[in-house]
Amino acid sequence: MNTAFLDSHNHLQDAQLAPHRDAILAELQGRNVARMVVNGTQESDWPAVQELARKSSMIVPSYGLHPWFVRERTEDWKKSLERHLGEAPAGVGEIGLDRWIEGYDLPQQEEVFLWQWRLAAERNLPVSVHCLQAWGRLLELLKREPRPKCGFLLHSYGGPKEMIPSFAALGAYFSVSGYFANERKARQLETFCHVPPERLLIETDAPDMLPPANLIEHPLADPAGKAVNNPANIAAIYRWFAGTMNESTEALASHVAQNFSRLFGGIVRK
Repeated sequence: MNTAFLDSHNHLQDAQLAPHRDAILAELQGRNVARMVVNGTQESDWPAVQELARKSSMIVPSYGLHPWFVRERTEDWKKSLERHLGEAPAGVGEIGLDRWIEGYDLPQQEEVFLWQWRLAAERNLPVSVHCLQAWGRLLELLKREPRPKCGFLLHSYGGPKEMIPSFAALGAYFSVSGYFANERKARQLETFCHVPPERLLIETDAPDMLPPANLIEHPLADPAGKAVNNPANIAAIYRWFAGTMNESTEALASHVAQNFSRLFGGIVRK
């Protein structure tokens, strides 16, 4: 049986992967990777995501202004985002809230997040959400706002297990990355045992969220020689998480594929 793998969240456009990008795409095509959602994080990288999607039908583009970059937005950022979303099927993301970064401005983050969230809800587009140390506030906002009918992704979910039912009731999906295989993340990994199977997705978050050495089947380094995550590690992440959940890789891939289709199916090119 040929198992198809789906990466629900990465950043293939990132400069750290630039020297390897063509080789990565070629490798993925031969390793049963059917789709990957490539997320823009700021105005300057949206064109790169768009160009990658034009080159490969494997890539599902998503455009968003990440909370780390809200202060760098231009006066025309909204028009630019709407233009990118209008030129070809795409999702909204990566967007979110972050109280972890130094000197964060939460009111400014919320303003930017909510404008993008409302746009996605209006157009029924899937959203990829980043959240650090702001889970309670995120839940408050989402409860009172209109939501995209297709749902939204809490990528590399790092919130408490007690909040999973509340987010799921609003339409959330939860993606696990190989980073949670690191021993120091054992407590957070246990949280994913409480995610309903019909709400689970798998991601790499490449070039970030580097897995432990035993899951790095395809090592890469950025131009400065620093180890970075390769999207080709997605198959190893599937096998690891299937083992964690005491199921076969094929069974995991089957229900993840159904979940991926429900969330992203409306923007996947046939």
